[in-house]
Amino acid sequence: MSAYNAILPSVLICVLPCGFAFWLSGSLELSAFLSIVIFSLGLVGPIMSVFTYTDDLAVLGTNVEEISQLLNAKELDHKDTPVNLADTSIGLDHVSFSYDGENEVLHDVSLSIQPGTMTALVGPSGSGKSTVAKLVAGYWDVTSGSITLGGHELKEIPLSEIAAQISYVSQDNYLFNRSIRENIRMGRPDATDAEQAAKQSGCDTFIRKLDQGYDTVVGSAGSHLSGGERQRIAIARAMLKDAPVVILDEATAYIDPENEAVVQKAISALTVGKTLIVIAHRLSTIIGADNIVVVKDGTIHAQGTHDKLLETCPLYRDMWQAHIGAKDQM
Repeated sequence: MSAYNAILPSVLICVLPCGFAFWLSGSLELSAFLSIVIFSLGLVGPIMSVFTYTDDLAVLGTNVEEISQLLNAKELDHKDTPVNLADTSIGLDHVSFSYDGENEVLHDVSLSIQPGTMTALVGPSGSGKSTVAKLVAGYWDVTSGSITLGGHELKEIPLSEIAAQISYVSQDNYLFNRSIRENIRMGRPDATDAEQAAKQSGCDTFIRKLDQGYDTVVGSAGSHLSGGERQRIAIARAMLKDAPVVILDEATAYIDPENEAVVQKAISALTVGKTLIVIAHRLSTIIGADNIVVVKDGTIHAQGTHDKLLETCPLYRDMWQAHIGAKDQM
């Protein structure tokens, strides 16, 4: 409106004097002169309206580009015939990966994860930890090398079977615009004990305080809930699914200190007897891991137990000292 008010006088200053001069000279009839004035005033509004949509058009263009990239992306190459997994062992053999086909983010990664053990992935931000976890979960196909689950290459296992074997809980969990109960049951649609899973993950108290309780609709992407509440619901979903392999990618990143102990207890119950992969910046939460893998610049920099890495890996030792120093300042 302010732009309209600024441009309108400019139009009048230009049209009125020129039109009046043409009318006085006899080259422009009065009716035509009045018509030009009316049309010029009416033209400003639509033109200004077009300019107000330029930002929306830019956003629309970005969205269309992202959707096009998704629709044009190469489909995952997996077989449809179910396989019998020997166990839940996981192996990465000389794995390299690139998101765009040009710039590699993982370089010749080899790693063995035994059934029923806890493996922690640590390292600087952007080193490739989450990429390793998502490749194991079957989100993408490797560029080169191979990943095995239970003795079978992932490409030999149907995507539905991989999804049934693995629970993936990340720091950015997506909730559907449905009730809390339905979101928890996404882990196992036929389940009837969603409330029990919520109690075990520390969700029950805050859920019952909501107006509709478990029938509360969470909004688009869970927008009606806080980040910590969304993470606890995602953990409840994973507990209800009860998959033999659990991947926790900074699963407690948004949990407030008051509920962290409850959530850590829930995670301990969730992962008993399972093959566990944990990505964590809080090193104190993974010192008991069977194997700690230090990832740096897309490669395996070092691996071993907490005590061994403190002795042999300067990078891990520096990360540990930084973590301890940060805790002392809290």
